[in-house]
Amino acid sequence: MAAPGQAAGGEALEKCSLESILEALKLLLSPGGSDSGSLQITKHDLLLVTLNSNLSTLEDKLLKDPHWRKLKFLRDEIANKAEWPQNSVDVTWSFSSQALLLLLCLKETMIHLAADFSPGKPNLRTPEAAPALSPDTLSISQQKTVQSALQFVVTLGVCPYLMPGVGVPLRCRTEFGAVVQDVVCLDVPPHATRRLYSSCKVLLNVAHHTSLGSLIFCRHFGDLAAGLCQLGFCPTKRKPLNPEEEVLTEEERTLSREALRDILDQVYQPLAVRELLILQGGPPQPCTDEKTQVRYRAPAWLRRLCGQLLSERLMRPSGVQAVVRGILEGAGAGAAGGSDGEAAAADWKKCDLIAKILASCPQQCLSPEDYYRDICPQILDLFHFQDKLTARQFQRVATTTFITMSRERPQLASKYLLQPVLAPLHRCLNTAEIPESDMVPGIILVTEEELTRCIEDVFKVYVVGNEPVTVLVDSLLPVLGVLFSLYCFTKQSVSHIRSLCQEILLWILGKLERRKAIASLKGFAGLDKSVSSLHSLCQFRAAAQGGIMVTIKEAICDEDEDEALYQKVSSEQCQVEHLGDLLAHCQECGLAGDFFIFCLKELTHVAVENEAELKTKPFSSKSLLELEQHQTLVEGQEQKLLVLQLLAALCERMSEQIFTNITQVVDFVAATLQRACASLAHQAESTVESQTLSMSMGLVAVMLGGFGDFAILKQLLPLLEKVSKVYPDPVIQELAVDLRITISTHGAFSTEAVSVAAQSTLNKKDPQGKMEEQQQTSHESYSDDSHLKQQQSPEKSKQTGLKSNAPLIPQEVRGPRTITNQKSGSVTTDQLQEVLLSQRETKALEMQEKLLKIFLENLEHEDAFVYLSAIQGVALLSDAYPEKILLGLLAQYDSDKNKHTPETRMKVGEVLMRIVKALGEFSVIWKRVGAVWLWNQSLCTLEVSFVCTVRTVSELR
Repeated sequence: MAAPGQAAGGEALEKCSLESILEALKLLLSPGGSDSGSLQITKHDLLLVTLNSNLSTLEDKLLKDPHWRKLKFLRDEIANKAEWPQNSVDVTWSFSSQALLLLLCLKETMIHLAADFSPGKPNLRTPEAAPALSPDTLSISQQKTVQSALQFVVTLGVCPYLMPGVGVPLRCRTEFGAVVQDVVCLDVPPHATRRLYSSCKVLLNVAHHTSLGSLIFCRHFGDLAAGLCQLGFCPTKRKPLNPEEEVLTEEERTLSREALRDILDQVYQPLAVRELLILQGGPPQPCTDEKTQVRYRAPAWLRRLCGQLLSERLMRPSGVQAVVRGILEGAGAGAAGGSDGEAAAADWKKCDLIAKILASCPQQCLSPEDYYRDICPQILDLFHFQDKLTARQFQRVATTTFITMSRERPQLASKYLLQPVLAPLHRCLNTAEIPESDMVPGIILVTEEELTRCIEDVFKVYVVGNEPVTVLVDSLLPVLGVLFSLYCFTKQSVSHIRSLCQEILLWILGKLERRKAIASLKGFAGLDKSVSSLHSLCQFRAAAQGGIMVTIKEAICDEDEDEALYQKVSSEQCQVEHLGDLLAHCQECGLAGDFFIFCLKELTHVAVENEAELKTKPFSSKSLLELEQHQTLVEGQEQKLLVLQLLAALCERMSEQIFTNITQVVDFVAATLQRACASLAHQAESTVESQTLSMSMGLVAVMLGGFGDFAILKQLLPLLEKVSKVYPDPVIQELAVDLRITISTHGAFSTEAVSVAAQSTLNKKDPQGKMEEQQQTSHESYSDDSHLKQQQSPEKSKQTGLKSNAPLIPQEVRGPRTITNQKSGSVTTDQLQEVLLSQRETKALEMQEKLLKIFLENLEHEDAFVYLSAIQGVALLSDAYPEKILLGLLAQYDSDKNKHTPETRMKVGEVLMRIVKALGEFSVIWKRVGAVWLWNQSLCTLEVSFVCTVRTVSELR
């Protein structure tokens, strides 16, 4: 491996020296042989025999082999200059000394080879050829030999002399380590501390060579650091009486402390952090020997020292990153052992541990504020790593640390974490003071990169972290208006931050108190001007890279005023629509329903507006005070129009499940009653108000049927009383009185008007018939409930006009709906029934009579398809006017009974069965049906079937 071009003698000398050293190391480290009698020898004796044998073999080789003579001269020269004891009765130390001497020889030889190396000029004809290697470069096999030598030196010359609790004990590492610990003799010279000092000093000397230093620090940094910690910082028990008794001088202890700090600064910082954490102590590591599983805890002085050194690592440039990498990367590597898989499974616990470490102010810091000032920028940098695997871990740590700091020191976290993150949004608030230098139209106030990074960081901290810490929520409130404006802008085109803005807004609205959430929504809609919003001089614009930036608006000239007004109106319209889209995601939590009720209450002010206030004098004849009053009036009118626009958007986008609890329904009814009363007070009654009021009171009637908490409903009593006194419609007045009675008696008494109102409300359907399934469920629940209630005597009902414990929705009204819900899903049948049920004009009645006649004629037809369709048609007609159809059918077949065949009468019986089932119980028609059908004794079978179907024998007597 010598460089070409050197003298032959020098080349042979240097090449032979390097190979001889490596061959000597191999000889020293070779495993010992065993004879036939060695089977009974113990592992401890075998180790001692092997060490002695290898030492003797090496000495013989150095003395007798002429090729190793120069190596012997070099070794002896280094040994003579060495200031540490090399010979001992303890063979383990003698072996370690020889290995250290050979490593020093290797280091010196490699330095000389590198110094004499002069690489030749590169051949331009073959530029792709690799450059010549330096002669001090070790091959892979040579590196393995050196690593084995270093392993023996550390195992025999460092680890046995560490105090209990300092580093990982040999017994807890490998079986060989436990054997070494037993064979080392600490009672003979040199002293254990001197041995440790010598080994560490020589290893640090060897590490001055770059290649050898990388091999030492990569594998044995933890043990070397443990030895230096003990040498430099372990407190002595007593002061020696004379210098001869002093094992280490103060100068040597000082050199050890300096060496420790040097290597800590020199090595890869995550490695230093990881080894310091191991030295500081953690959970006990299991040992291979069951009898010696006791793991000493790190002494107090070492824990304090490691804490101080870790703090120093943390306070260095990129120290936060080093700490994070030291804990997350290569978990369990080094002296502690372990596996990467186990480390990956404990990522969350590690993130919590790192967050606690970073959030705790070190003792050597002057103040927590100084610490936060230095450390917080590094924490924010953890959010912005490009490598995906690293970024996920670092972002998780950053988020957890962010939340921990905000919880433990909210003021400092707000100043040094939250304010820098939210700074781009604060810069364009309407309350911000924009410097005059930035007031140039078109100038970029917030760049694309700044805004994107801000939104991504806010999403990671708030939404991903998902911890509603008070300082986090409060810090986001002032910039919600800007966030919503940004969200509306992203809806105009494709944007990668649209979903982030939406998730942030939904998160904060869900975590806020309901009162604050409603106030924020008012600000979004423009109903509350006190809520911070985007600065009037700022605007969002599309950036070149597909992102969004904030710029200063261009000045508006006179010709562009109309266009600017149009843009303002369009923007406000879009904001209202986007707010409706946002609230569509807030229905389950109840926020959408609460805000809808708030808008309804605001609508009351629109209903009672004073039209006289709008009749004002010309501007030319107004004083300044009058102009201000007019401005206030115009703003009030603008607010009212905005409420109407907002309600229209909400009604268009919200589903029928906007109310999630009974309290919201009661609040909705209360708002409607209040608006009705306010309208009446200003003589502003309208047909729409009347229909809305009827629907609201119908909702109350429905709630009375299956709702047990009347305390919530009692807030409606004053409003119902007012409606019953001032509303001009007598039907609504009577219904209001009846509802008050039912609520006041907790449902003990209820009038027919309440039952009819409830059923009328349940029977209402939207144009697509989407409420059918919900109504069917309601009918079934009321039907089940009606069987559990007792009826009052007819005489008492007639006297009082009330029914005690009567079902709020009568069965005779419910019946037809049940049949309808059980019909087939044919589109033609649904459309026909919808038309027949919705049209009740005179022409429609004539059409029904014609259809009935056609259906009755088809009953005579022999084709099963024709007469079965006729039966179904008659049953559908009965949904609109069941009593009329039934009585007409019975009367016709009663008068012409002699001319109809038994088959026809059976078909008529099938029609009657369907109609009667749809009518339900307690109908007055039952007596007429029974009287008409008892005329023909030949239909006794049909009569029995009929009687079994109605289930009310007392009504047929």
